Amino acid sequence: MQDINPDEVLAAVSASFGRRIIGVTSVALLGLLLIYLAFFQPPALGWQLFLLLIGATSLWLSIRMWQATGHTIVLTETELRDTAGTILATMDEIESIDRGVFAFKPSNGFLLKTKSPKSRTWQPGLWWRIGNRIGVGGMTPGSQSKSVSEIIAIKLAQRDMGTST
Repeated sequence: MQDINPDEVLAAVSASFGRRIIGVTSVALLGLLLIYLAFFQPPALGWQLFLLLIGATSLWLSIRMWQATGHTIVLTETELRDTAGTILATMDEIESIDRGVFAFKPSNGFLLKTKSPKSRTWQPGLWWRIGNRIGVGGMTPGSQSKSVSEIIAIKLAQRDMGTST
């Protein structure tokens, strides 16, 4: 019989440097453009404040996105976690996986449904969790997300059939 190491990484999902640069730069440029418009093409005061608020939020989001996409999501025998140490879900908690075209999932990603809800959290460009749904993907390559989702689907099928390995 084979010994299974529960900490061995089976697959990983991470945003490439190029994707990170393009995504973060796009959001930051949007923020800068909105702030520029608020000061140099000022509309009515209410709209000017709105532009400043959305511009500042875009700049904040670009910083959060840069930080979040610096991490990697790893799949082990027992859990799906990120390199920041956050456990997205354990394999026992996962109820189903949805990779369909019409699923409410991130771009190039997949959606997990867990048995019990957890607190909301969001790592822009990498993953999010709302209740018992976890979306993985965004700035990640589809090939990496697909391999992780296929391994999870196989593990779920094995668990449901009562076998392991």
